[in-house]
Amino acid sequence: VQLQASGGGLVQAGDSLRLSCAASGRTFSSYVMGWFRQAPGREREFVAAVNWSSSNTRYVDSVKGRFTISRDNAKSTVYLQMNSLKPEDTGVYYCAANSRTSVALSTTPRAYDYWGRGTQVTVSS
Repeated sequence: VQLQASGGGLVQAGDSLRLSCAASGRTFSSYVMGWFRQAPGREREFVAAVNWSSSNTRYVDSVKGRFTISRDNAKSTVYLQMNSLKPEDTGVYYCAANSRTSVALSTTPRAYDYWGRGTQVTVSS
């Protein structure tokens, strides 16, 4: 599986961005998909995850109510809609796939076995 994230950019606090992650491979619909982020000097942090059918999602507390993860299995794409962005949301955002499960929404990076290259999100105050 190859993952390609896009949609990052430089925005002001309070603005919105939508990240996309396009996946190759015929089994995308059976994978749990997640978004992680990494700020300079910090460890990679879980942001959100979605199960295969979009019936279950999980978010880190700091983004609840502001971010929404979704997926379109017909397009093999997962999205992260980010509203009310804050400077602390700044970082490189990575999409990831967990091919070992279609339902378990792990927050641990090592649970995900495929990663995209990341897209930079910078939020100015």
